[in-house]
Amino acid sequence: MRDTAEVHGYESTSYGDGFAEIYDDWYADVTDVGATVQRMVAVAGSGGHVLELGVGTGRLAVPMVEAGLSVTGIDASTAMLAQLTLRDPSGRVTAIAGDMVDDLPDGPFDAALVAYNTLFNLLEDGAQQRCFNAVAGRLPVGGAFVVEAFVPNSENRSRSDVSVRSMTANRVVLSVSQHSPDRQEASGQFVELTEAGGVRLRPWMVRWATLSQLDAMAATAGFCVESRWSTMDCSPFTDDSTQHVTVYRFKG
Repeated sequence: MRDTAEVHGYESTSYGDGFAEIYDDWYADVTDVGATVQRMVAVAGSGGHVLELGVGTGRLAVPMVEAGLSVTGIDASTAMLAQLTLRDPSGRVTAIAGDMVDDLPDGPFDAALVAYNTLFNLLEDGAQQRCFNAVAGRLPVGGAFVVEAFVPNSENRSRSDVSVRSMTANRVVLSVSQHSPDRQEASGQFVELTEAGGVRLRPWMVRWATLSQLDAMAATAGFCVESRWSTMDCSPFTDDSTQHVTVYRFKG
């Protein structure tokens, strides 16, 4: 087990439990949902079976189902899955409470998706590699693993930041963060202060990987890079891109 002392007591469920009630409000625009659905239909095939890691509130999973895909989603946070149930009360998305390394369903699936930096929520040494390995075990030869994540800034330096995320007459949300490039980690808290409710803390922590590191993990698990874009709608990936969408194909 690695040291996660940057946010003392932080666990695999901490992010989801802290953000579930506000996730859709705060992060509705972080990913182009329509483009993501189109990309997953393209890689999985019409009516294909998709495994989403870190399914959360179903922001992507429910539209994928509505586009004709069969979706199984896994998340460690039961609070997030409760929000998915509210969005999808008829249970069209097969939801699993569990770890996205050790608790993946057997499959097989035509494609897997880990969106918006979710892979970087795996903090323990070797966990991201084990995730690639686990996904490979659920795909047939030719199956796709779609990874969406930010591109680490090579000029990052160790620092601490405090800023205002939002402010109204009776509510302030502060963002407090630490960045440790030598460990490829960042952690923090959103501190919500309200006149009526007092203080609410929403912790987060990521352990990022470079593109070369991700590609090496993929190759170890039997994947090759099929394509890489800046966004889900296939904007070209360049040296200036701050995020990437990579499609890895399982070659066995």
